[in-house]
Amino acid sequence: MRNLLIHADASPAMAARTETALAIGRRLGAHLSFLICSPFQQFIASDPFGGMYLAREQLAKAQLADAELETRLAAQLAREDVPWDVAIADGDALAALSLAATLADLAIVSLGPRDRRGLAQPTLAGDLAMTVPAPVLALPAEGPPLDLDAPVMILWNGSPQAAHALRAAGPLMAGAGSVAMVQVGPDEGRVPAEDALCYLSRHGIHAELRRLDRGVLTPEEILERTAKEMAPGLIVMGAYGRPRLRETLFGGVTRYLLEAAPAPLLLAH
Repeated sequence: MRNLLIHADASPAMAARTETALAIGRRLGAHLSFLICSPFQQFIASDPFGGMYLAREQLAKAQLADAELETRLAAQLAREDVPWDVAIADGDALAALSLAATLADLAIVSLGPRDRRGLAQPTLAGDLAMTVPAPVLALPAEGPPLDLDAPVMILWNGSPQAAHALRAAGPLMAGAGSVAMVQVGPDEGRVPAEDALCYLSRHGIHAELRRLDRGVLTPEEILERTAKEMAPGLIVMGAYGRPRLRETLFGGVTRYLLEAAPAPLLLAH
């Protein structure tokens, strides 16, 4: 992981994204690329007669805010000991990040703020994971930066997506205090958990396999209970999509974790 792409904005969650990127950059010798996404097309409005006009005053304010963010971020990063750059891209966050991530080894974003039920809006992190070839590190909006020395929890079901996520997460797991591969029920895919453990061991990562019976609980309930027991600093999982309506795009476990992640998620599709 030598090229990190970080979504940059003025939200409170930006601090955790920045500290996470700096920690990974120092440990892995990576270059940090911060991208400020500016959807200027939102300032093009229409009137009742079908005409189009540009909201110049609002556009100027948005451009000024982006320039101020770029200046503040550059001043902060100038004091750090990792290489970096800051860029501003025209377009919404998903489109701009998707293009930039084609030459990134890891994209770092935040999950959405939680609503009254305590559920986050998963749109950006989930959509980006389904769009780009690079793994996506999604941080809970109200959570701390990623702890690279904390335990890691790998969700395993034998699928290609799970295997892709496991391979992608290797550099982030190298210094973990412990690594546990959690499998709910039998293998559903074609890759046995033992083969995945062997792959990790050849990279110096020795993981424990935990096979959990489903019983009367849902997979989401089992994973929530296990996560409380382990207190992982990172959860590694494949992103599983359903080609239906936007509201049902993600499978049950993926949607649950995007909405109620107890720790940062490493997603790969």
